[in-house]
Amino acid sequence: MERQAATLSTPRPRVTASLRSLRNWQQLGKFCVVGAVGYGINLAVYGGLLHEGLHYLAAATCSFLVAVTSNYTWNRLWTFRDQRGHLGIQGMRFLVVSLAALAANLVVLHLLISLGGVAKLPAQAVAIVVVTPLNFVGNKLWSFRQRP
Repeated sequence: MERQAATLSTPRPRVTASLRSLRNWQQLGKFCVVGAVGYGINLAVYGGLLHEGLHYLAAATCSFLVAVTSNYTWNRLWTFRDQRGHLGIQGMRFLVVSLAALAANLVVLHLLISLGGVAKLPAQAVAIVVVTPLNFVGNKLWSFRQRP
């Protein structure tokens, strides 16, 4: 029983090694740079669509589609360059992870606007930041995972 409790209280060696890996931190940094560009694209398109009178959830979906295209391209070419696999398979996985992130983004966005009274553009800015960790982990561990 003591052995089992000790195992549960200490981090697994693989997790510890991942946290200590310089390569993982470099990838996170690159992912954040790509994400910052996508963030700017997303907010610019979102703001433009709001200005044209599109509903905020539709605007968020459209701006997501534009930004995700840029993000996939740059993550494939730069962030996860050494982990490139089949273009279609990785693209489909990236899209699935991105759709999960979009769903989370839309929930956070809606809650911030409808319950929090936050203005639409700042709410979108916050929602993107909130879902970024989900997006990174999904893409690191599934979309661009290293082959054994």
